[in-house]
Amino acid sequence: MLPPDLIDPGLDGHVHTSLCNHASGTMEEYVQMAIRQGLHTICFLEHLETGIVFHQRSWLRPEDFAAYFSEGERLRARYQGRIRIQLGVEAGYNPEEKERFQALLAAHPWDRVGLSRHFLRLDQGPHLNLLSRRREGLAKLAAHGPERVLTAYFASIKEALLLIECDLVCHLDAALRHYPGIALGQEHLEQVDEILEIMAMRQVALEINTSGFEIRDAPFPNQEILGRAMARRIPLTLGSDAHQPQQVGRHFERIPRYLAQILAAADHGPNGRQQSS
Repeated sequence: MLPPDLIDPGLDGHVHTSLCNHASGTMEEYVQMAIRQGLHTICFLEHLETGIVFHQRSWLRPEDFAAYFSEGERLRARYQGRIRIQLGVEAGYNPEEKERFQALLAAHPWDRVGLSRHFLRLDQGPHLNLLSRRREGLAKLAAHGPERVLTAYFASIKEALLLIECDLVCHLDAALRHYPGIALGQEHLEQVDEILEIMAMRQVALEINTSGFEIRDAPFPNQEILGRAMARRIPLTLGSDAHQPQQVGRHFERIPRYLAQILAAADHGPNGRQQSS
């Protein structure tokens, strides 16, 4: 049995729409799907990026955010009493754009700020998408060295946590998620521990991103990271990372058993024996 306050299955805290230029569906279609799924809250977490040079925009422009807030307020009025609608942002950190990043975050009254990083520049050329499955991008990242890429990624998440106020960290171990056989080394786990310590101190939530079930049959982050987070009593929050309305709340039903397994493993220790409390 899970502690009742460990996770809220009625909140999908991470969905996108066609406004981000790489998803489909209107905001209203996502709201309607959340109601059909029996959720009490849906949070749009649309993409914000700064200074990214990439062949295709996958984030909102200033005029898109104006439309986002306008439509969000309309939907709140229309569906009042049926579902809570939050208007948040998935803030993609770019270490080259610290001041502009902070200024853009300060420009709107977000209900929720999720921290992530999607793009990395290896030289003075275009950025590469750390979460993409495109082979040419993966080849360039592989040539740089997957371990070095992950080190830079985790270092930037730590840097961003110390720079801004946020509510959650999104899909913490999803960088290079499409690179074959990717695994975190000891150095990366030490970086994760540093990140989790900051999150625990600031009560920043860790997202359980259920899109991972369709990529690796497990959410982001993995069981080891979730176990370390739970040991520190870091708040957990669910997000489907939906890019189509039908993905709202996807795989949420799998999470109670998944977390129960982590708790059971922690209770019995590495040798399967019951730990004293």
